[in-house]
Order: sequence, then C-alpha cells, then structure tokens
Amino acid sequence: MNCLLCVTVLSLATACAVGQPVQQTRPPRLPEQPDALVQSLYRQVVARHPVGVTKGADMTIFAPYLSKALLHRIDQTAACEADWFRQHPETEEKPDFGWLELGMFSGDEEMAEPSAFQIERTQAEKDGSFHVYVKLTHEESRKRPWTWRVAAIVRREDGSYIVDDLIYLKDKNEPSDVWLSKILADGCDGSRWVGYRNR
Repeated sequence: MNCLLCVTVLSLATACAVGQPVQQTRPPRLPEQPDALVQSLYRQVVARHPVGVTKGADMTIFAPYLSKALLHRIDQTAACEADWFRQHPETEEKPDFGWLELGMFSGDEEMAEPSAFQIERTQAEKDGSFHVYVKLTHEESRKRPWTWRVAAIVRREDGSYIVDDLIYLKDKNEPSDVWLSKILADGCDGSRWVGYRNR
C-alpha cells in the first residue's frame, strides 16, 4: 500500500511539474524608445558603478542593453587584459590600461561613481542612430556636487534599440570627445596586448 501511494504521489508530482512553465533566464523586455532605454541603463549605472571591463554579475545586468559589436569589443578587451597579465607574470607594475579605473558608462576615476543622472535630450542622426545626452552628477560630502556629460549612441539591432557606443564629451577637464570603443581598443590588437605605440 505504501509503495502504491508513493508511485501515485510521484506520478501526480511529475504531471504537475510538466505543466509548469520553464523559468525564463532572459531579462525583461527593454524600453522601446532610445531615451527610455538609456534611462533604464543609467539607473543600473548609478546603482552598481561598474568599473573596468565589466564581467560576471554586472555583465549579466548590462549585456542586454549593448550591441553585439560592443559586447564583442568588451570580450576582446577582457582577453587583451588577460594577455597583459600573461606577458607580465611576476611584475608589481600597475597595468597602464586606459580602462583600468574607467566607469564604462560614466568616466574615469571619480566619474566612475555618479550619484545621479538626468537625460537632457535625444538627437536623431543621419545614419539612423540617436545620441542620447546624459548629465551625470557626483556628490561628495561637504563639497559642491560636480557634473559632466556623456552621450550614448543608440541604434536598432534585431528589432530593438541598443547602446552601440558611448562618447565621454569634452569639457574643461577633457580637451576632446573620447569614444568608449577607442579606449577599449587602445593597446590591443584584437585580443592581444601590444602596448601603446604612440604615447
């Protein structure tokens, strides 16, 4: 009788489990407007402050916002960084990567930890992309907050808007615009570390 009861319970549990939907591992649907996509991205940036080449749990959060090309560049940069460490196995030297202390979506050093953001405007470009301009703020205790600006390059890919690159806009501290993709490629030949030739 006990064996028959176990078989019945097991059969019932299996039938119930088969009827249950499989848990989705994909992220929820991203916003369908360029400015809303960037706003959603920067909520994560302010909450998480990703620094350097984004990996692990942070990459799980940020990858759905990024184009295939930018994700490929990030993967190559991570491999290039690993190649630097392979080439310098016993050094105490600090790597000279341009991305080492870079807040990938915000800027270098203190700019890597923005405390707030504001979408200022969205500009349509002739190639079909959009530049979404973001004002970032960093607040320090007892000091006046300071601000700087970036522009997310948003375009369509596979029917959805994604961030394809980022421009750190020139200001009093930065003499010219700098592109994230260029910083991630500096010193690398694909996934190989070759050093800075023109510095």
